[in-house]
Amino acid sequence: MIGFIRLFVMLLVALTVVYVSLSLYSRAVRRSKLKKKWHDGKQLVDRDTFVQRGLERYDGSIRRKLILLVYVVPVVVIALIIYLTNFT
Repeated sequence: MIGFIRLFVMLLVALTVVYVSLSLYSRAVRRSKLKKKWHDGKQLVDRDTFVQRGLERYDGSIRRKLILLVYVVPVVVIALIIYLTNFT
């Protein structure tokens, strides 16, 4: 049982590193796309305001929430493998 708990904790630490990295990367890509969109379009507001508003919309988007699947998918797959190995 202790081995399982240790494995689970290490898995959560590794998934947290992946989640943070993926989240920061996705936000950086969104920021660069917003800067390019501002540069190509009409400049009704300054660039920083445009990017800030775009990132606020991004924070509430479904894409941001889908990154949480980094936690869900591996845990479900491991649970499924354990179940199929032991009970079938």
